[in-house]
Amino acid sequence: GFYMIYLDHAATTPVPRAVADAMYEVLTEQFGNPSSQYPMGLEMKRRVEAWRQTVADALGCGGKQLFFTSCGTEADNWAVTAACWQNRHAGRHIVTTAVEHSAVLEACRWMERQGYEVTYLAPAQDGSITAEQVLSAVRPDTALVSCMLVNNELGNIYPIAEIAKGLAARNPQTLLHTDAVQGFLKVPCSAKALGADFITISAHKIGGPKGIGALYIGQRVKNPKPLLAGGEQESGLRAGTEATAQIAGFAKAVELRLEHLEDKLRHMAEIRDYAVELLSAIPDLKILSAPGGAPHVLSVSLVGWPSQNIVNDLGQQGICISAGSACHQGKPSHVIAALKLPKKVSGGVIRLSFGPETTKADIDGCAAALRQHHATRMPML
Repeated sequence: GFYMIYLDHAATTPVPRAVADAMYEVLTEQFGNPSSQYPMGLEMKRRVEAWRQTVADALGCGGKQLFFTSCGTEADNWAVTAACWQNRHAGRHIVTTAVEHSAVLEACRWMERQGYEVTYLAPAQDGSITAEQVLSAVRPDTALVSCMLVNNELGNIYPIAEIAKGLAARNPQTLLHTDAVQGFLKVPCSAKALGADFITISAHKIGGPKGIGALYIGQRVKNPKPLLAGGEQESGLRAGTEATAQIAGFAKAVELRLEHLEDKLRHMAEIRDYAVELLSAIPDLKILSAPGGAPHVLSVSLVGWPSQNIVNDLGQQGICISAGSACHQGKPSHVIAALKLPKKVSGGVIRLSFGPETTKADIDGCAAALRQHHATRMPML
């Protein structure tokens, strides 16, 4: 068959057979509605709560603080609107970064249309953002700070715990949201240690199915604004019959990912270092990701060669990489734009992202293809 080298784990991840099996069993045999009162329904209710606990344990929070959503985007939107609702009397100012996922940026732009003022913080050229930078943008009328844990295009880790401590000292009512979709089970990500009021996670970045995410809502959020009104599901905060098969898949993916997690993270970090070493030797290739980032994301630029051509060329050879986030579909990304790099550099940006399954041979194949692309294609930028 067609040999594929998959280096786009930050876009989505393969689902292990055991996860698909767990989902299949729920779809076909344990198909009861958790709100039904006969044994099959009650059993389903019990299982949903057990699966919720599995995910909550991995996030270091209580099961009652974790709410299932249809995806990370939905959880991000909910966090932004719920924080603004809780602090509606405190003020109409939001602090976020210019390099957030679109799910946070567009939710903030929606709040701007409701009369909110949003401060978008620019990163340093290496993608970093400091806690001091975030805290100095906070005002007495700041309702929400939203800052991601790991940048999905660059791999930078942002100082959420430090921001939380600073907010508590400076402006205790301001709520803190972190989009931890790229951080969960990749970098330390305990709700207690982070100290955020809202934390977003998603199943399909860790070997779970697409179509299921979760939002942690901390104790400082009193009577959170429901996302969907209706029945009593998700403590009445997100009505609608639970997506039982997806929830089962999320829990199973978490369980599998936690097995020897330290070894997996070490392996991914080694693969990243190996990629840095191999790719650095390619002429005109510049490593953009700063050292010390998340173990699974590496951003580089083939300076002068348009990234879309590289993605297409390697794609034809069965090598899956991306030009920034999958959500941009070929348009230059707002994250790279925020770095204010020279045009030749920003035009050639590609992202490699790794999973526990990624091998050095995968990197060898990718490096060879990039070297070949450099040698045989004309630079255009």
